[in-house]
Amino acid sequence: MSGIGVLREGPLHAALKDAIARPGDRAEVKVDRFVIDLVRADGELVEIQTGGFGPLGPKLDALLDEHRVRIVHPVAAERRIVRVDDEGEVLSARRSPKRADVTEIFDRLVTFPSLLAHPNLTLDVVLLREDHVRGPEPVKRRRRTKDPGERRLVDILEHVELRTPEDALAVLPPLPDEPFSTRELGALAGARTVLAQRIVYCLRHLELIEPAGRRARTPLYRAAGFEPS
Repeated sequence: MSGIGVLREGPLHAALKDAIARPGDRAEVKVDRFVIDLVRADGELVEIQTGGFGPLGPKLDALLDEHRVRIVHPVAAERRIVRVDDEGEVLSARRSPKRADVTEIFDRLVTFPSLLAHPNLTLDVVLLREDHVRGPEPVKRRRRTKDPGERRLVDILEHVELRTPEDALAVLPPLPDEPFSTRELGALAGARTVLAQRIVYCLRHLELIEPAGRRARTPLYRAAGFEPS
């Protein structure tokens, strides 16, 4: 195998495009000044984004008001770490203990959370079984250990569509009736601290939660429009 880490997401992007393509779709189509991954027969524009959403900003700014746009984002629900030598022969394979779920979309949605309220935007979160193919061993450079690789699609497990702010709220457990902190929301959703902070950020911008005072120095939130009985 050559080029490990050079185009690390290329194989996954290509495999997803093939997997979700429908009869009548056109691939790599120029729309205005942008090249779109897939254009559906019904006119929907499909963009596969395996990384952060920042690079999509100019496309969405230019196209979203006039076109229906679907962002397809893969999340590794199950992953194997596969090590190969320079010829591509498998040296080892093990299941990664890390598992992700649909709440990972908040890690990307934080780039432009309010756009989920746009009627022309759909987020398609694709839960995958994937292999992360890496070199024989991690590489140490300038006292840092790096272990790059390529994501490769094994199987598609589920699609979860988010079309509205309420859909974003629906992927989380029910919010508490009492005011809650970011840490408490993270514990409820099984999210690490940084992801919990991004969930709160997105929910606030989508006007789904609102400030509810403080507990000592800790900011608290509650569901927007909540009226205590």
